[in-house]
Amino acid sequence: MNSSSHEHEPSLPDDQSLVRAAKKGDLTAFESLVKRHERRIYGLARRLTGSEHEAQDVTQQTFLSAITNLAGFREGAAFSTWLSTIAANAALKVVRKRRGLPTTSLDQATAPDDDGHIPHPEYIADWRETPDRLAQRAETHQALDAAIAELDSNHRAVFLLRDVEEVSVRDTAKALGISEANVKVRLLRARLQLRERLTRLFGDEQRQYKPDAHSHAAGHTLQENVHD
Repeated sequence: MNSSSHEHEPSLPDDQSLVRAAKKGDLTAFESLVKRHERRIYGLARRLTGSEHEAQDVTQQTFLSAITNLAGFREGAAFSTWLSTIAANAALKVVRKRRGLPTTSLDQATAPDDDGHIPHPEYIADWRETPDRLAQRAETHQALDAAIAELDSNHRAVFLLRDVEEVSVRDTAKALGISEANVKVRLLRARLQLRERLTRLFGDEQRQYKPDAHSHAAGHTLQENVHD
């Protein structure tokens, strides 16, 4: 095989180049952005809404909103992050509407339990296998998806934006309409809840610990980290 043939293959334009072209009216460039990100945005919407139909609507709404507001997108920022925040915003509005909650704000400032208190785990045990080995198993991914789905919408949104989409604390707070401190609190809570649910599945009952002073000390450490 002639390796030189690969040297002349055109590289795909990056997001910023496509955004600049789309801002000038190049719809083909925007279509390329849609094709590049629609699967990821749909996945995020699906996890937030728990509905394939609603996720499809949210995905369409996300890209419609993106092209409508593209002129205001600040070049230099990550287009993928911008899309994720739009999608999270739209998905949570759907969830709130479904529950009969006001949709004027995704989260009225502070939820009742966002006081910085970190709950102590009720089930602590060593895992039967190491996390890296578990991560390679399909059943682990299914269990994680199920555990994420069991989180309430507020904590699920923060976890997905921060730990899955890797959106910054600042952008997550802006997208959800809450403070950065609340983002950190909710993320810690989500991680603790997921850890406990997965421990109940993969933990070794013969090596279970009772929540004691050790867990309380860990809780205090976590609370201190919230304000870092």
